[in-house]
Amino acid sequence: MPENLFTCPQRLERDSAVIFMVDVSGSTKGWINDAERESLVLLCEALEILGDRYAIYGFSGMTRKRCELYRIKRIDETYGQEVKARIAGIQPQDYTRMGVTIRHLTHLFKNIDARTRLLITLSDGKPDDYDGYRGEYGIEDTRQALVEAKRAGIHPFCITIDREARDYLPHMYGAVNYTLVDDVHQLPVKVSEIYRRLTT
Repeated sequence: MPENLFTCPQRLERDSAVIFMVDVSGSTKGWINDAERESLVLLCEALEILGDRYAIYGFSGMTRKRCELYRIKRIDETYGQEVKARIAGIQPQDYTRMGVTIRHLTHLFKNIDARTRLLITLSDGKPDDYDGYRGEYGIEDTRQALVEAKRAGIHPFCITIDREARDYLPHMYGAVNYTLVDDVHQLPVKVSEIYRRLTT
């Protein structure tokens, strides 16, 4: 008679890589900027324990001729005093030009091999810039950039504190790929919770 075969459930090893895209536009001044910095410190500490690979970039802009990306932590960089100093030094800048940033970070993902690849945006508002990159134009450009990211095998997700987010984020990210944090003071705790949910 054939022997009974038993298989023991094995816990899959984590194979996640995430890039955090952090809004450092002028509207984040004050409590929002403080909450972003605290969130990033907690995230770094949590991801160091989990062993997930991660990078952090801040973004802002002033017209299409000046799209700014601030490297806070590279994917292959050790979390140490230099990264902590960059987080502490995050300051509000100009406008929220999202599309070009998403496209650049999607390009960076081409060199990152992982079963789960996440692009998580922390923001306080909709796409906006000085040169007319606002309203429908900014939203549609961002949506197209997100479509391109999905085609590249990246899972985009947005965490926002904008109370009007339900008016535009479902169109940009999809109905289940964003979350609204009502209280900015809860952002540090919520961001860590959301990340664990996305990678479990």
